[in-house]
Amino acid sequence: MPLITGALISGGVSFVSGIFGAASAKRRANEAKDRADAAQLSLNDLINGRQDVINPYDEMTDLSGMLSNPMAKLAVATQAAEMQVEQADISLANTLDTIRATGAGAGGATALAQAALKSKKGVSASIEAQEAQNEKLKAQGEANLQRQQMAEKQRLQQANAAGRQFEFSAQENRDTAQMDRLSAQISGAQQQEAQANANASNAITGMVGSLASIGGSYMNASAGVTASQNAMEEASWNAMNTAMNSDRRLKKDINKTGVSKKGLNIYSFKYINESRYGQGVFQGVMSDEIPKEAVIKDEDGYDKVDYSKLDVEFKKISNEL
Repeated sequence: MPLITGALISGGVSFVSGIFGAASAKRRANEAKDRADAAQLSLNDLINGRQDVINPYDEMTDLSGMLSNPMAKLAVATQAAEMQVEQADISLANTLDTIRATGAGAGGATALAQAALKSKKGVSASIEAQEAQNEKLKAQGEANLQRQQMAEKQRLQQANAAGRQFEFSAQENRDTAQMDRLSAQISGAQQQEAQANANASNAITGMVGSLASIGGSYMNASAGVTASQNAMEEASWNAMNTAMNSDRRLKKDINKTGVSKKGLNIYSFKYINESRYGQGVFQGVMSDEIPKEAVIKDEDGYDKVDYSKLDVEFKKISNEL
């Protein structure tokens, strides 16, 4: 029994250890799966919420409508010519009035009128030149202003496009880095889950092995106990050989197996009443063939033999039924 108990305790400890190991590994597997699922949800949200690809130049507009030809507005300076004609008329009229009043000759009046006209022409030419130059400078200034305004608007549009491109790239890089981190977390958690499941399987396999070990140990221990019991029983029978029931009437399957040194026949036999006298095959003599001093009558009227007075050993030689 101590052998069986020890085997059961050893196997039971291994089995219980396997139960706790499998449960712990399964718990770690579930925790790793939860982490992987959470990371996958975050990754899906990030992917679904990613910004649309933009065209940073879609807000640029056509500025050609702002262009004009300032030279198209240049006009002919007619004011000087009109003044010249007006002055010529006035001069001629004055000349005629003078001639009438003084009675001077026509030649003097003509000369005076010509001089006055020449003076007016000079003034008119100077004014006309100034007006033309002013119009030219005004047109040039307008053209320069348009070029500067166009350049500034183009600069602002390009700066806006570059800014939008920068914001898009920065957000894209940030999202990509976050997706890489989440993917790494998912991969790591999945590996941990797989390892934990493998550990759980190994623990369960160990539990099965423990059960098999318990069974094997029990069988081995039982066999050892049986052998010990048989040995003790045989020793008990051998120790009782000083007065054993050897009456022929109590026996069956009697077979002669040899002769002792003193000439006593040796037999193998079984007892008819095995529950009372024992099971198995025994070795001994027949009480009716030995010296009377070695024979003892029991209370039932059957012969017993005191084997201490014989050179034959009484013993159990087999457990055969």
